[in-house]
Amino acid sequence: MIGGFFSGVRMLVRGFGFWARRPGVMLLGLIPAAIVFLLVAGALVALGFGLPGITDWLTPFADEWVDPWPTIIRSAIGAILFGAAVVLAAVTFTAVTLAVGDPFYERIWRAVEVELGGSVPEHGTGFWRSVRDSAALIGLGVFAAMGVAVTGFIPVVGAVLAPVLGVVLSGRLLAMELSSRAFEARGIPASDRRMLLRGHRAKVLGFGVATQLCFMVPLGAVLVMPAAVAGSTLLARSVLDAAGVAGVGGADASVHPIDA
Repeated sequence: MIGGFFSGVRMLVRGFGFWARRPGVMLLGLIPAAIVFLLVAGALVALGFGLPGITDWLTPFADEWVDPWPTIIRSAIGAILFGAAVVLAAVTFTAVTLAVGDPFYERIWRAVEVELGGSVPEHGTGFWRSVRDSAALIGLGVFAAMGVAVTGFIPVVGAVLAPVLGVVLSGRLLAMELSSRAFEARGIPASDRRMLLRGHRAKVLGFGVATQLCFMVPLGAVLVMPAAVAGSTLLARSVLDAAGVAGVGGADASVHPIDA
């Protein structure tokens, strides 16, 4: 379990290695990430400024309380709501960036596939398929954000449990979406993809949590996105190789072994 988790973390680290080997392709991946980041960050800033009014509207009953309890309860609710918004923002950023930047990220995906060897699909997932998958991911992100918000209201442990749950849930969603290209390009449907990834839960979680934590660093989402696409391709190929999917691996795979 622990070994699989850190194996997933190493996938992201190895994704950064492509900056040295394919800097031009990786640099292109910054463009859509930067554009979407500005939009998502702007929405979070607007929410931050509006939180006092939102918490006041949600807690009219606290007006009659003795100070400092109204401030305490409203601050706690504001923190929970903002934490849930951060979870949704991370998922939305990834979904929209992958859809908008599909041509850029397909080049990164293909560069990793070629380096790993084996049969590389001729075509990627396509723009409209990316849009559909992105919409589904945002929908799942809404449910994850709601779960984080509800968890935050659990007495005593909620303040600690909510952010941890947020990182875990959003990280898993990010890993699932980022790694989908290698599966879909080979015609593997979502149900089979989930089944394949289910056997590598720790690795998927390790990659996703590491990616999410990097996204939470200021400007980290922009700088890490190309490496996350490369690392997720490594993750997907390691799962496909372990499952013995036809056309994956091959003679060249021994030259660039995938960390299992």
